[in-house]
Amino acid sequence: MAAHLRVYPLAKDDPDVAVQEPTVRVSLGDLLPLVALAHRHNYLWLQDFLEDEVVITSDLYEVLRAFRCSRPSA
Repeated sequence: MAAHLRVYPLAKDDPDVAVQEPTVRVSLGDLLPLVALAHRHNYLWLQDFLEDEVVITSDLYEVLRAFRCSRPSA
């Protein structure tokens, strides 16, 4: 299944949304292999975090957006 990049505005004024503030920094190089392994083996715990937001730099966002638009379809 292809991953779709979605962008959401920050919802700071919505009192119904419980937001857990990020407290741990991790490099993309450390994170990606673990997430890929969990995805490949269908670990159920990964589904608990699918709606979590991830903050990335604007240059990474632009690269991902260009990659999504330029990939040939199967």
